[in-house]
Amino acid sequence: MKIITKNKKAFHNYDIKDTLEAGIVLTGDEVKSLRQGNVSLADAYATIHGNEINLINCYIAPYSHAYSKDEDKTRKSRKLLLHRKEINKLIGEVSRKGMTLVPLKMYFSNKGLVKIELGIAKHKKAVSKKRELKEKDILRSTRRETKYKI
Repeated sequence: MKIITKNKKAFHNYDIKDTLEAGIVLTGDEVKSLRQGNVSLADAYATIHGNEINLINCYIAPYSHAYSKDEDKTRKSRKLLLHRKEINKLIGEVSRKGMTLVPLKMYFSNKGLVKIELGIAKHKKAVSKKRELKEKDILRSTRRETKYKI
């Protein structure tokens, strides 16, 4: 498994409840661009339209040697591939108040297929973000002090 990119903002902005793996429908040029690492999941999210799940606002740069370099298609909606049971489960989870689907990382599987790890998440409030940063700061300072007291 080769990780292409991670969404670091997702862990800061959301409280991740559950994760699952999904495939994605891509063209050949997009896969070649992914192999070069030209992708960003920073503002991406997934939505449910009917019985399909789409990844929205995922930036994949145009491949440098592609025949047509359409800048319009860099942030297009891309279909995610899941089993019907998983889609029904996600519809149930997202229908609850405040839950959303956030891409956490994109990677190549052992077979060479592009996969996305989706997280079922709830948005954090500013108070909980501040509390988490404060706890990390306290933990860092205690590690530093115990390191030099030996």
